[in-house]
Amino acid sequence: MNEVQSTERRVLILGAAGRDFHDFNTCFRDDPRVRVVGFTAAQIPHIEHRRYPPSLSGPRYPDGIAIDSEDDLETIIDERGVQQCVLSYSDLKHEDVMTIASRVVAAGADFLLLGPDRTMLRSSRPVIAVCAVRTGCGKSQTCRYVAEILRRADLRVAVIRHPMPYGDLDRMRVQRFATMEDLDAEGDNITIEEREEYEPHVAEGTVVYAGVDYGEILAQAEREADVIVWDGGNNDLPFYEPSLWITLADPLRAGHELGYHPGEANFRSADVILINKADHAPEGALESISANAAAVNPHARVFTARSRVTAEHPELIEGKRVLLIEDGPTLTHGGMPYGAGKVAADQYNAAEIVDPRPHAVGSLKEVYTRFPHLKREVPAMGYYPEQIEELERTIAAVDCDTVVIATPIDLRHLIEIRQAATRVRYDLEDLAGPTLADEIEAFIAALKKR
Repeated sequence: MNEVQSTERRVLILGAAGRDFHDFNTCFRDDPRVRVVGFTAAQIPHIEHRRYPPSLSGPRYPDGIAIDSEDDLETIIDERGVQQCVLSYSDLKHEDVMTIASRVVAAGADFLLLGPDRTMLRSSRPVIAVCAVRTGCGKSQTCRYVAEILRRADLRVAVIRHPMPYGDLDRMRVQRFATMEDLDAEGDNITIEEREEYEPHVAEGTVVYAGVDYGEILAQAEREADVIVWDGGNNDLPFYEPSLWITLADPLRAGHELGYHPGEANFRSADVILINKADHAPEGALESISANAAAVNPHARVFTARSRVTAEHPELIEGKRVLLIEDGPTLTHGGMPYGAGKVAADQYNAAEIVDPRPHAVGSLKEVYTRFPHLKREVPAMGYYPEQIEELERTIAAVDCDTVVIATPIDLRHLIEIRQAATRVRYDLEDLAGPTLADEIEAFIAALKKR
């Protein structure tokens, strides 16, 4: 090791292809005191064994940076002389964070969580950030709702989505989607999860940005937008400093707002706490979340809303034997036992929800083993072409009357579904009292006075 290298702190970034790259870009890429010796990957299948490319890592890293599995954490710390590990992914139980920290410390390195002041970029445009305490609270529908109100006020809106760079990182540096053709042009380089997040915005006329380098993304979005809407991923913190910080809480998982990282930080930092799915809240759940908000974030305005579920063809559900296709991340690392498909099946009086597990093939079979809380739902997994094909084969093998597509996109655009099928939508709807719409209208009024 030469003299310059010996003065550098050797850092390993623990991630899941998203915030890890952003933290590197904003905090470490140009810091001569730090040598990032690798990324690790967790949560998402088949994203390890790549390299963060030189075009993104910059001149200090001419060979790029290795990405390896978090399973090999202790070996990497030992073999690369790691002195500090930075946790850069989300939706972890607090105890799981400390388990990772304990692995790091036992292997001889320091453990670090970066605060938002180090990683949030400042925009020349006002930013409304929509975050959550857990995956699956309803961020996407809330972003659509906020964008619609802004557009009605004749404001140009750009949605910037939390990263999901699971494919070719060079190609994904800055992504802009304004039409369905833009999405289709990505081919196999875009996953079902990505389309689920981008397509509903595009369908409503909102331009969506995503990618890897969120400094460049912001610069481009600012040129065509009056307001930036940050559409968060999982329960992560915003990448941009918010003018208005909205955090969603879920009464079906009351208490999680104080039990998960970094969702609790979102809950404590929010200007607005929106309790979604309030119409399905178990007894005492709304009061519990409101009490927690008053205790740890007394200045937040607390509103309630519901996730209104509607079926394209209700007659294909009523009295039928149905197969439910639900949003993948909500069911997997979000931990929900069901999604909007189950709500629709109950709402429209399905005769039976068919069990798909005996028909699961390939990686989907592994998903049911890894997430045993899943019983009668098919998570729409599609992180790579083979997995999309396995999803198609699993659906085709199930004997049912109707496939209920309760994902944010119409899967029939990507796979063949031989059975009768109907799509389910879910949209945010304010409940009585002061509302999120009132909050956004006040935000617009203040903006127009500037």
